[in-house]
Amino acid sequence: MSEHGEQEHNLIQRLINWRVGAAMEPHPPNETLMKLQQPLVDALEKYYFRVEIDGWERVPDRTSLVIGVHSGGALTMDAWTLVNAWQKHFDGKRFLHGTAHDVLLASPGLGDYFRAVGVIAANRRSVTATLARGEDVVVWPGGEVDAMRSWAKRDVATLGGRTGFVKQAIRSGVPIVPVATVGGHDTVFVLSEGKWLANALDKVLGLKKTLRGSNLPIIAGFPFPLAVEILPAHVPLPAKIRTELLDPIEVDDDPERVDDTAYVQKIYDQVRGEIQAGMDRLAAKRTLPILG
Repeated sequence: MSEHGEQEHNLIQRLINWRVGAAMEPHPPNETLMKLQQPLVDALEKYYFRVEIDGWERVPDRTSLVIGVHSGGALTMDAWTLVNAWQKHFDGKRFLHGTAHDVLLASPGLGDYFRAVGVIAANRRSVTATLARGEDVVVWPGGEVDAMRSWAKRDVATLGGRTGFVKQAIRSGVPIVPVATVGGHDTVFVLSEGKWLANALDKVLGLKKTLRGSNLPIIAGFPFPLAVEILPAHVPLPAKIRTELLDPIEVDDDPERVDDTAYVQKIYDQVRGEIQAGMDRLAAKRTLPILG
């Protein structure tokens, strides 16, 4: 990387760190904004994405760490519909905080909106503090690996081999609630994960470190027939989204278990296996892409 490019990279990274640092501070949701947007969100969920969510009876009566996959490039509508359905189902008595990538939370406008609707940074500090307050949190361990996987892998649970959520559940002493979902990846067609493009640009601009990801997906959608998506570059198609809350998985809250690699991997494999089995069941109900 050139000296000029290194300076730009460092400037961008400092800006991200500053904005994300601010996002980590306690920030209650903006209730006025949430009430104003609720009719639109409900209409999109009911008529546009035709959301079906089952398994509410499996959710424990205590604070939980919800774990799932999310799909659809930079606009993961399966994630948003789950959070909205959770708030409605529990009638505001339990709030499910979504989590987001540092880059999204640091971005002007979009990051401000995310924080206003209760989204927190996907890191140990923010998640630990939120669970300690007795509020539920949903984490998508696969992050960009899940959201930007190719359309051919749309029904594959890819948690990215990231076991941090298991350690989080152990430290916080909360159960894990796996969630299976399909349909989100029909809202946009990811033609390529763009690893080759990310690698090429990383050599020039050092983007991997800045964006904390290794994909630059090439998508086909509306309004652009072809686009590279870093931030949202499409309007989600009206695909049917099916979601199922699965049986909770209890974890040992002995702090020493965090360093027990075999135990952590066992729980990770169990969660991933349950999610994949659930996705297989839901995918079997699909007749056609988008139409459901």
